[in-house]
Amino acid sequence: MQVIDSEGYRANVGIILCNAHNRVFWAKRIGQRSWQFPQGGIRQEELPEHAMFRELTEEVGLLPEHVQIIGRTEGWLHYRLPKRLIRRDSRPTCIGQKQVWFLLRMVGDENDVRLDSSERPEFDHWRWVDYWYPLKAVVPFKRQVYFQALRELAPLLFPEGQATPYSITPRAYYVPKR
Repeated sequence: MQVIDSEGYRANVGIILCNAHNRVFWAKRIGQRSWQFPQGGIRQEELPEHAMFRELTEEVGLLPEHVQIIGRTEGWLHYRLPKRLIRRDSRPTCIGQKQVWFLLRMVGDENDVRLDSSERPEFDHWRWVDYWYPLKAVVPFKRQVYFQALRELAPLLFPEGQATPYSITPRAYYVPKR
């Protein structure tokens, strides 16, 4: 059962999975052209960390022993769905997501990644990308949350501040549709 708060936001976890070179896991949604980080809903009475491990297994095929938790965002990060994606006929109406983001280090082997581990796979391709690349490539309505999560968690990977574009806003990464 989905957990939607009184403001219409669905409780959710986001996963930033990095490798030993601090590149991040970037996955293509099945049957679509859009790429994103793994994410998924938090069930009623489920802790965010448990939801994260469940989603990691369902979407990426990785088990808890394949990763190490580096950190998580301090609070909820919110994004609103575009009007065309809001299902007005469902109750309660979900207008967006509120997310806790986890930063994980992959300690297993790349061969442990199994996009087909669930009955309904979410992704059909994946690759490692530069830490900040997702800001250029994610769908526009998620860009602000991605920026907030990446910026908050970056010091855990880049303690000296290298590769941390604090002066860059998400709008600087806007890529117009062709």
